[in-house]
Amino acid sequence: MPNPYRQILALPGALAFSAAGFLARFPVSMVGIGIVLMLANLTGSYATAGTVSATFVIAQAVCAPQLARLVDRHGQARVMTPALTVSALGLGGLTVAAVLGAPLWAVYAGAVVSGATLGSIGALVRARWTRAVRTPKDLHRAYSLESALDEATFVLGPVVATTLATSVTPWAGVAVAAVAIAVGGYAFLGQRGTEPPVQAAPATVRTGSVMRSGALAGIVVVFMFVGGIFGATDVAIVAFTAEHGRPGAAGVLLGIFSLGSVIAGLLYGAHTWTGPAWRRFVVGVVALAVGTALFLLVDSLAVMAAVMFVTGFAISPTIINGNSMVQHIVDRHRLTEGLTWLSTGVNVGVSVGSSVAGSLIDADGSGGGFAMVALMGVLAVVAALVVAPVLRRRDHGDPAHLPPH
Repeated sequence: MPNPYRQILALPGALAFSAAGFLARFPVSMVGIGIVLMLANLTGSYATAGTVSATFVIAQAVCAPQLARLVDRHGQARVMTPALTVSALGLGGLTVAAVLGAPLWAVYAGAVVSGATLGSIGALVRARWTRAVRTPKDLHRAYSLESALDEATFVLGPVVATTLATSVTPWAGVAVAAVAIAVGGYAFLGQRGTEPPVQAAPATVRTGSVMRSGALAGIVVVFMFVGGIFGATDVAIVAFTAEHGRPGAAGVLLGIFSLGSVIAGLLYGAHTWTGPAWRRFVVGVVALAVGTALFLLVDSLAVMAAVMFVTGFAISPTIINGNSMVQHIVDRHRLTEGLTWLSTGVNVGVSVGSSVAGSLIDADGSGGGFAMVALMGVLAVVAALVVAPVLRRRDHGDPAHLPPH
């Protein structure tokens, strides 16, 4: 059987923009932990480190959809080339301010500027795939590939950031991330031949945010609770491994979680699915919630690794189906904004999940953190079931061919 991913990567320009997009978004997974490691070492305060990292994430979550709207109106390169330049400079300024012991407001300012101008590289890459492929089957494979690559960044990124911060210098992880954002971003945006053309909105289409769509808003809410699962899991696993006297195993367990998702994404994309995407989306959310709820019952590192690996198989298919549903909901000239809102939902959820789980862990150990994970799972399932009827009405199945640009 021919390799389905080799087939789509053989399309004109596909391998080049997908590879550059991977490089451009790889540092995103380094920034959060890089900031924490740097500031915890330089200031001695984990509270400060955590709030600066959260500031970066929140700034990105708030501003990325606005950048995406500009991209849909004016094009990727025109908007994101200056934006990524500012983002890299802002992250570099944050690093310099921290190293020189500048006032904290300067560090926070760097986090705000960098996060606000970073945008969502993953949405830009997926928008290019809609131009590169011609059939929904190939688009499904492309989205599956990109979801697997997203998860790969979360397997490798924190490891690279931690190694740089602990083996080179505390600020090395953040500095390398700043450089990688610029280099990867320029390599991606410089490929103008595969950039989606700007499409004028039809006269009959309302202006304003795509979040006016109840179906899209519902998916974003689901993604927010899914992000809450991820954020609470990150903190709870750190506490869990510390309680078992193996704090260094936290990164390994989280990597195993993401590895299960990488494998699932590749397997999921290689198969041609015939059922409606909305139903697979709801099933994926339920499977993820059930799997993560089992964390509460685990009391050994080996069993936790096994449960996380298996549960990880529910992540990529859920993300893939959510992105696919956006294709059915959002007009093509607003696609980047629609895809970016999903990333925003996840980022908001990660921030809320990690902060609330941290407070619960302080009061009740890792069990409190895993209780937050389970709660986020229940809320994700409830939200998915509530929005399911709306998604069903909007999901008319995939056409034989995608409409031309």
